[in-house]
Amino acid sequence: MAIMIAAGVLAATSASFMPAAEAAPAANDPGDRGVSVVAPDGSRIVNTHADGDRHLVLTVFSAAMNSEFTVEVQRPADTSVPRPVLYLLSGGSGGKGPATWDHETHATDFLADKDINVVQPVGGAASYYADWRAPDPRLGVVKWKTYLTEELPPLIDAALGANGVNAIAGVSMSGTSVLQLPIAKPGLYRSVAAYSGCAQIADPAGQAFVRLTVAYSGGDAQNMYGPPDDPMWAANDPYVNAAGLRGVDLYLSSGNGMPGPYDKAGDRHLVGGGAGALANQILVGGVIEAAVDQCTRAMANRLAQLGIPATTELRPYGTHSWGYWDDELAASWPVLAHGLGLTAG
Repeated sequence: MAIMIAAGVLAATSASFMPAAEAAPAANDPGDRGVSVVAPDGSRIVNTHADGDRHLVLTVFSAAMNSEFTVEVQRPADTSVPRPVLYLLSGGSGGKGPATWDHETHATDFLADKDINVVQPVGGAASYYADWRAPDPRLGVVKWKTYLTEELPPLIDAALGANGVNAIAGVSMSGTSVLQLPIAKPGLYRSVAAYSGCAQIADPAGQAFVRLTVAYSGGDAQNMYGPPDDPMWAANDPYVNAAGLRGVDLYLSSGNGMPGPYDKAGDRHLVGGGAGALANQILVGGVIEAAVDQCTRAMANRLAQLGIPATTELRPYGTHSWGYWDDELAASWPVLAHGLGLTAG
């Protein structure tokens, strides 16, 4: 499987694909905090900061992880009635540093005229947005599945006056996660877009890829799902549990690893810029995307075998990089909008 090739070079990749080590955000000074929104489990919004007419920066306390995290919000232009929510997850960096939707794409501009709240959780580097079986010496207590299925959505709905209808999209590492989360919490996310993700994590090749991704940030995937034969791997594998995606509007996409229109000197999406960044994007990003292309094909076939409809785009070019994910967000909007009860436009 092509993913084995990617595993061999993954450690050489740059921050454009892989996470830097993460520390929990520090609490804001109490004097800066607004009115709290508190859930029964103790999770709460402890601070709300308006940054312009439509942009909010929330500080959210997760009871499961006993930590505070930033959440970026773009409000719809018309808030006269409750609106749905689109959650955007970043890749292995967890939304920190330059490799983010805001920094590398036109996502917020594209979504600005849509009748939705756009929510970007920040944090979770190398976590696969999963609930880990044990605390990690480097990453701490990791309970992102709980955060994104039980804690954050009701807080967001209460704070924004949302209508309870949600969609979720993710790239690279989170392209796996956005397929896991709707299975973990049926009905929560009604449409899903996975760009350049790999659903297969329980087989040896998939496990190797996950372990290298986690290790790049200093984490130990043994604390995630245990040794290779631990049933937690299969229990959290979207390919194995694909039947749980029935009824969800699905969009899957990947390139094939060959250079395309965004793999050229001077492109705005090159994280870090320069010839080194371009070489890394073409060589390392090409190998990784060729691997996830095989994953995407396998997942599409699995869904077809189960009779679960999905829109799948297998591009004839494209490396593992933000320019292509920028395009895919726009291409996937009709699918995301349908799940959100909206007309694409």
